[in-house]
Amino acid sequence: MQKYTASKLLILSAFMLSVTSGLRAQNAAQSLQNAVNGATITKDPNDTTKMTWKTGGLLSLTFNQAALSNWSAGGDKSALSLNALGNLYAFYTDGRRSWDNYLNLQYGIANTTSLGTRKTTDIIDVTSKYGYDVGKKWYLTGLFDFRSQFAPGYNYPDATSKVLTSDFLAPAYFLLALGMDYKPNNSFSLFLSPITARELVVNNDSLAAIGAFGVDSGKKSRFEFGEYASLNYTSNLSKTASYTGRLDLFSDYLHHPQNIAVYMTNVVNVKVTGLITMMLNVTLIYDDNIKSVKADGTAGGPALQLQEILGIGFSYKFAKKKREAPKPPPTVPPAAPATPPAQ
Repeated sequence: MQKYTASKLLILSAFMLSVTSGLRAQNAAQSLQNAVNGATITKDPNDTTKMTWKTGGLLSLTFNQAALSNWSAGGDKSALSLNALGNLYAFYTDGRRSWDNYLNLQYGIANTTSLGTRKTTDIIDVTSKYGYDVGKKWYLTGLFDFRSQFAPGYNYPDATSKVLTSDFLAPAYFLLALGMDYKPNNSFSLFLSPITARELVVNNDSLAAIGAFGVDSGKKSRFEFGEYASLNYTSNLSKTASYTGRLDLFSDYLHHPQNIAVYMTNVVNVKVTGLITMMLNVTLIYDDNIKSVKADGTAGGPALQLQEILGIGFSYKFAKKKREAPKPPPTVPPAAPATPPAQ
């Protein structure tokens, strides 16, 4: 009985000790949290380092899936679509110099039981522009742009046949321009160039043979020289919605300058939760040298190209600033010992 009572007392003492230790730890943690919440963070006045790089972007993955079995309303047995998007940027600023870089990557596929796998979107777009501030928000700027796609594209006259219409580097557009860039704020920029060289590449033998995208039959490139304008705009529509738009216009002095090539992208991103978003992507293209493809696979005249993608999926938006490394203080050589006076 005494052993049993001693055991009970030992267990009770251990329990009380653990409760007391837990309460002390909780109080200490709460005191620390209160200290952190009430703390005021101030910038060191001696910290004069500059923000030179700002990077960020949007990564998105949207998908849709459906399956049917003995479904009286009809439809394909299964369908699956997947779209990936990456909009990245890197901005550099140092005094009157600025360097803006953009990378836009998109790829999407859809698979159904009756039609198999087909591509829905495919974009590679790289833009880099370097400018020097000449005053009143205007920058003397040089711009480079590259645009192409990842994989072959096809037109489908029927469910069993397909016609090749495009491929990687077929077409590809290399553009180099010198002009003025107007940037009144971080949300808007307008680049104007009267001196623009553009090289159109069709690096596919079968497409080059039929003179696709305006190249001469049998040739794989076409040089163009003209004027170019590019407008970029971003806006927060609300606390959970944002818009990013771009409009490019190009006129070739050498071949029918009245025919203006148009390339326009629009992306609306709506945040549903922390990682789940709804995205609407609309792209419009018009180029007098790009012929449309009829339902039977034959070429038609130029036409406005329209692509619309609406999906709900995972999205991650980020932004980061990088400080310039502080320069080390100049080293001062030790003073030479004083020479004793001559005796």
